[in-house]
Amino acid sequence: MRIAGTVSESIVDGPGLRLTVFTQGCPHRCPGCHNPQTHDPAGGREESTAALLARYAADPLLDGLTLSGGEPMEQAAECAALAEAVHALGGNVWVYTGWRYEALVQESDPARLRLLAAADVLVDGPYVESERSLELRWRGSRNQRLIDLDATRRTGRLTLLTE
Repeated sequence: MRIAGTVSESIVDGPGLRLTVFTQGCPHRCPGCHNPQTHDPAGGREESTAALLARYAADPLLDGLTLSGGEPMEQAAECAALAEAVHALGGNVWVYTGWRYEALVQESDPARLRLLAAADVLVDGPYVESERSLELRWRGSRNQRLIDLDATRRTGRLTLLTE
């Protein structure tokens, strides 16, 4: 897996303490992006999902895993494998993506659908600098949504996370 880096006990990328993995490579290249160093798909470094899982498993304080970017959907198969393994350890999984949920479902890419199935919450939509707000919880711009994927799967209707 190609990553830009990790944060071992993040408190800003979802609830509780989280291992945040910043994937490398992003086709969106949103103006004003908080992580522009993650855009180049050739940047960053290789790290195995096994090594990332071992880092997660070694920290008993962690509540979950956050996959951010870059763009996790560009490495959906690897991210899905990591997410499934974290679930098996009892953790929850958040995924940030510049794509909208509806577009991901409609394109029907098997690896991306597998990652959606392995995630509990999806923060979707591109970062829009004109909609930036420091008052938002767990996202950078007003157009981004916090989608409760568990509830969405249960009800069959897109359900936003109630904060």
